Amino acid sequence: MIFIVLYSRYRSVALALIVLGGIPLALIGSVIALNIAGQPLSVASMIGFITLAGISARNGILKISHYINLALYEGERFGPNLIVRGSLERLSPVLMTALCAGLALTPLLLGADEPGREILHPVAVTIFGGLLSATMLDILVTPVLFLLLGRKPLERLLTEHTATLAPAEAF
Repeated sequence: MIFIVLYSRYRSVALALIVLGGIPLALIGSVIALNIAGQPLSVASMIGFITLAGISARNGILKISHYINLALYEGERFGPNLIVRGSLERLSPVLMTALCAGLALTPLLLGADEPGREILHPVAVTIFGGLLSATMLDILVTPVLFLLLGRKPLERLLTEHTATLAPAEAF
């Protein structure tokens, strides 16, 4: 379902897959965190995985959309300068999201034995571990994948954008 939404947004398999590439990075940290915490795979941790997939996809969308907007509206050319600028400009929002979520999950992480928290503890462990790995690994992976695979989709979007502006500029 996420792929269909991403494909309808970007009209590119490559860009949709770049965004989806961040999800396994988040799952790596979740699995490691569950093992460290001694938590089994449960319905609660699966809910954490789903939540984490959404957060990870959102972070990828933020970066890819910003790269596209820099090229479309600010005249940046495809290349390392575009990717470095776009990544640095989106670093703060991604880090703030991870930090806020991590702080919100802290009481659930620390008070696992308290009544009512035993159900939410696996969710917190899953999301917290995934946020750590997704945030750290995605800083490198999404920009590198966009540099390797993003040129053709970006050029197509630029061509489409220019074609839609041309008739309006004729008047």
